[in-house]
Amino acid sequence: MNKFLFKQVDNIGLVLFRVVVGLLIATEAIGAILTGWVRRTLVDTPFTFNFIGFDFLQYLQGDLMYYYFVIMSIFGIFVMLGYKYRFSMIAYAIMWTGVYLMQKSSYNNHYYLMMLLCWIMAFLPANRWFSIDTKINPKMKNPAMPRWVLLVLIIQVWIVYTFASVAKFYPDWLNASMPALLMEGKSDFWLIGGILQKPWVHWSIAYVGIFFDLLIVPLMLWKRTRLIGFAIAVFFHLFNSFIFHIGIFPYMSIAFALFFFSPEILQKRFLPNKKLYTGNEVIVPKYKNLIVGVFSVYFLFQLGLPLRHWFFKDDVLWTEEGHRLSWRMMLRSKSGSLTVWVKDNANGEKQRYNYRELLGDKQHGSVATKPDIMWQLAQKIKTVEAEKGRDVSVFMEAIVRVNDGEYHPFTDPNVDLAAEAWTPFKHSEWILPSPKDYNEKAVNE
Repeated sequence: MNKFLFKQVDNIGLVLFRVVVGLLIATEAIGAILTGWVRRTLVDTPFTFNFIGFDFLQYLQGDLMYYYFVIMSIFGIFVMLGYKYRFSMIAYAIMWTGVYLMQKSSYNNHYYLMMLLCWIMAFLPANRWFSIDTKINPKMKNPAMPRWVLLVLIIQVWIVYTFASVAKFYPDWLNASMPALLMEGKSDFWLIGGILQKPWVHWSIAYVGIFFDLLIVPLMLWKRTRLIGFAIAVFFHLFNSFIFHIGIFPYMSIAFALFFFSPEILQKRFLPNKKLYTGNEVIVPKYKNLIVGVFSVYFLFQLGLPLRHWFFKDDVLWTEEGHRLSWRMMLRSKSGSLTVWVKDNANGEKQRYNYRELLGDKQHGSVATKPDIMWQLAQKIKTVEAEKGRDVSVFMEAIVRVNDGEYHPFTDPNVDLAAEAWTPFKHSEWILPSPKDYNEKAVNE
């Protein structure tokens, strides 16, 4: 095991990946400002729906976030250049984690992956070559790294793709109705909008998506299929970038190929002056047990989180319980309508509540379909009314449809959500059971 994990291998893939990741995360940060994402998500909204338990992050919201993202972009550039790499990568990881946990209205699995990669990269020796750090301190220059570094990154990529494939094995994806629904909004695309509405395109998206996610890592690992796999990956991710506009994720995914190609090829194409490591040293550090232990626990969580929805009552497509942090990417379309009622506990008077005045435009779509956000809204309403001197109960009457099917009642309108405790590892009983036919009706329409 020591020989397998701690054998030294050439580090050119990691070095190049650091450069690409630094460029991409810097672009992500400054692009979030230029595209208005920061303004819409973190400035204009009266408050954000943070991950439950991270309410203190609300204090960062507002105009401060513009400076916050500029600083992030600077750290990203430092990572790319390999300048004070460890500090810069950890700083970016902390700041991006804050952004991720601060809001759920713009939840995206790609943001989650970016957070994980930032933390992983923060502890890897990615600045030992082609970096300003080695110019400042030549003693740290090293053309090699332990093999476990490569394995950690490949396993993380494999987990993402595999669970993304497995999650697609449900009726609305397998019969291509969900891809068809995704393509409906692309009909006005120049040149290809009409083509995207063709049934054969929907079937292709459905099954190429399944098999690409399932097989791309094995294809890249095997030398004979590596070039084919890479060509498929480039097409697949560029298609996703053009059609879905999902930021830096497609380009970061293409960059994962750096961990599969041989050092000789990478040196010839990108860093011809880099010294290639050809030794077979096995260097076992004193803290080897810490490395093995930390990453073993980490990957147990990475395997467990996408499976946890099986331990909740009912279907995750309906309840949303166990959906986040599970690589369930672009699997369903969900819309809903929400009516909120408050009862004054002093006089028993019950009236409809205009909750929309508490929200930003981007939050309206999330609050009607996400149970945890409904619960947070109930707590917010309770707090707002308490500041006015009123003790109220909060009731929510939501109807939801999945994948363009029929609307069905989603919440128990008789439960005071402001009085309910949030239990992240237990089913919330105020979510009504999924109708037996809600998937079937979505299929038949």
